[in-house]
Amino acid sequence: MAQIYTKLKPQFENIAFERDDDKMILNFGPQHPSAHGQLRLILELDGEIVVKATPDIGYLHRGVEKMAENMIYNEFLPTTDRLDYINATSNNYAFALSVEKLLGLEIPRRAQIIRMMLLELNRIISHIFFISVHGMDVGALSIMLYGFKEREYGLDLIEDYCGARLTHSSIRIGGVPLDLPKDWCEHLNIFLDRLPKEIGIIEGLLEKNRIWRARLENVGVVTKDLAKKWALSGVMLRCCGYKWDIRKEEPYELYDEVEFDIPYANDGDSYARYLLYMEEIRQSSRILRQLIKMYKDTSPEIMADCPQYISAPKEQIMTQNYSLMEHFVLVAQGMRPPIGEVYVPTESPKGELGFFINSIGEPYPYRLKIRTPSFFHTGLLQDLLPGHYLADVVTIVGSANIIFGEIDR
Repeated sequence: MAQIYTKLKPQFENIAFERDDDKMILNFGPQHPSAHGQLRLILELDGEIVVKATPDIGYLHRGVEKMAENMIYNEFLPTTDRLDYINATSNNYAFALSVEKLLGLEIPRRAQIIRMMLLELNRIISHIFFISVHGMDVGALSIMLYGFKEREYGLDLIEDYCGARLTHSSIRIGGVPLDLPKDWCEHLNIFLDRLPKEIGIIEGLLEKNRIWRARLENVGVVTKDLAKKWALSGVMLRCCGYKWDIRKEEPYELYDEVEFDIPYANDGDSYARYLLYMEEIRQSSRILRQLIKMYKDTSPEIMADCPQYISAPKEQIMTQNYSLMEHFVLVAQGMRPPIGEVYVPTESPKGELGFFINSIGEPYPYRLKIRTPSFFHTGLLQDLLPGHYLADVVTIVGSANIIFGEIDR
């Protein structure tokens, strides 16, 4: 053995066993608190400064888009709850709206109002959740306690309507499954009356807190060039000066009939994003108060009248033989939309959420593709993180408000 080593010694002497720099590769994840899912960030560090960041996704992949191509349209709708599971209603609605555009359905006015109520209530719940867990990530644990308490009251309203708190399935293709329960609007008003006080408590704890501001201000600055490069949307786009909201630019349902403002900022940092989320809660509250007044002046229809694609009301199914036969066919075999393709964007709490559907006239989509905001905001991290301290990574990932259910599709 000694003879072999002596023979190979000159070769060993030429090998550099130490790197000629002090950079370190760090696996940040895939289990860490600020991603709300399984994100692995491969960080190259120079001391405590991030030099390079590589997001590694796929740990939560379930093949949702391929599942959709093997389910009839109504059967797939509950699966959309599992995308952005913090905001299930927006997923239900975006898919239902895409199918309705493909079918050319006209939705009753009352159903449109109920949908908007659920969407804006869920937006408030989603934003409160974001503020709560973002505060916890940065170190403000009290914020999570205050925020989650108020979020529970909003979830109570969702549960009163559809019986579920997390995965709602509260929308149907063609309308909504139920009218609002008795006194639901009164309970919603109570929630909206209490909301400013609770939001004020959170703001009082955060906005002038020097630790909070030091952790967020000038951290994770999104420029207009980055926003264009990565096709950002939602608050991630509006924080750098773009006043863009699909509810205003391409109105759907009755958003062109209600008054609300689009908050935006120019700083582009994590603190600006926090301020925008807080202001959007107030704007959603403003929309809901208008919808309560509009709801009282509508006729009771909540589903589109189109027997070819939509089941008849329960009273007809129970009393008319032909309606019962059509119902059996739609449930067992599914509807057959016309041949064509459609893409419909909506404004979810995190940004642009849209479904692309290609139909060849079969009960199943030939192709279905989901455009989710979190996917693009995760890609942004490779340009946003370099130059920041390792301690700022949690802040930046948290302020991007990404959910991995809608990334790993």
